[in-house]
Amino acid sequence: MKNQSRRSFIRATVRGGAGLAMLPGLIPARLLGAEAPGKKIQVAQIGCGRMGRGDLGEVLKQSSARVVAVCDLDAKRLAAGKKMAEEFYQARGEAKANVKAFHDYHEVLASPAIDAVVVSVPDHSHAFVAVAAAIARKHLYVQKPVTYSIAEAIGLRRAVQAKRIILQTGSQQRSEHPWKSFRLASEAVRNGHIGRLKTIKIGIGLDKPSGHKPEPMPVPANLDFDCWLGPAPEQVYLERRVHPQDSLEGRPGWITTEDFGLGMITNWGSHHVDIAQWAMGQELGGPLTVDARADFMTDDAWTVHTTYHIEMQYPENVLVILDNQFETGLRFEGDEGWIFCTRGEEKITASDPNSTAGHGAASPLRASDPKILSPLTGNVTRWAPSPSHYANWLESILANRQPIAPIDQSARSLEACAIAWISMKLKRKVTWNAATEMFVGDDEANALRGRKARKLEYDFQVALKNAGIA
Repeated sequence: MKNQSRRSFIRATVRGGAGLAMLPGLIPARLLGAEAPGKKIQVAQIGCGRMGRGDLGEVLKQSSARVVAVCDLDAKRLAAGKKMAEEFYQARGEAKANVKAFHDYHEVLASPAIDAVVVSVPDHSHAFVAVAAAIARKHLYVQKPVTYSIAEAIGLRRAVQAKRIILQTGSQQRSEHPWKSFRLASEAVRNGHIGRLKTIKIGIGLDKPSGHKPEPMPVPANLDFDCWLGPAPEQVYLERRVHPQDSLEGRPGWITTEDFGLGMITNWGSHHVDIAQWAMGQELGGPLTVDARADFMTDDAWTVHTTYHIEMQYPENVLVILDNQFETGLRFEGDEGWIFCTRGEEKITASDPNSTAGHGAASPLRASDPKILSPLTGNVTRWAPSPSHYANWLESILANRQPIAPIDQSARSLEACAIAWISMKLKRKVTWNAATEMFVGDDEANALRGRKARKLEYDFQVALKNAGIA
């Protein structure tokens, strides 16, 4: 919306039949009235840790949004989030900027003044927070992976569809900034620039043991650990399995603890597998079979997989291989050449995989022939414009349209990664039916599609049932 006012944007959207007029209540009335150009989407940030503060910073920059609240179960992080938002507005001349701080996300969702929420909590808590937000008819930005388990992804999709809200998944590689290489590579593959696609090789980095034994610790007074555990199994507190208490930026231990996150296979796998399925035309599909092998951390504070080799057979005889020895990124191989894309040298934290390690100043976008990367022409498949992932989300709310990374596609990306994890755990090949979202004739594998919540208050299935969502 760079070159038009909010008023002209809304008018153009209504004339274009995007559905604003047909969905009363979906778009708050204050955004559609005579004063609409001066109004903003009221946003709350749920989770103020490392990724939450990154999301918060991006939303604060958006002219169509106003951050009015922050929420976190750790009082230190809650105070930091409130301070960050208020200082941003104060720096813009608002001496009395006030951002509300909530300990309980239920209070955020109960507020009629809040239109949308950003969910940046640990993976194991994505589903019950996001499902509750959807039921409360709050538009959603949810960090990747969109959920922890397959069953949760299906449940969240049902809630979003039933309540007809807009959900953007934090799969920023689909947007043009800051990693345009993924869009260019996947568009080229989708349009046959390397001929018939045969193989996709994916590198997602490697987690290593912490080097510390699992030793219980006292729970910090500033952390509501019972609520933080949410649906995860009952257990004692270990700082290395939660997040650092002396830093807001350190990589949290929950990422490498299976009760809370499944390791690199969903952490970075959800990014790269998402792009692979986009390029293949399988964004609403999935693999036919998966055969994965991995080593897991033992006698360590962390518990996720370390080394791995995964082979995923897709329709049209496309083989997707993930291996910890591959360069971080995606290499698409066809019968007429190859394309490689990655993020380049940029790293989110010091512990994230280095995309260009051992490759010098190699470009984040490479091909066997420069012609493969030539601009698309004619009647071709093109991705929708999305210069900014966060702006795309907010614009999609106003236009009542699907964002660049919608739940129906991000659920499938999570499914593929979770299938690989299940194969890792079972140490054998599994067969998947993307149409039913079930394993074929495999009760043992199907039992791992989800897990029982520790308490009913954190069970997303109970929330769906109570909301009358079949």
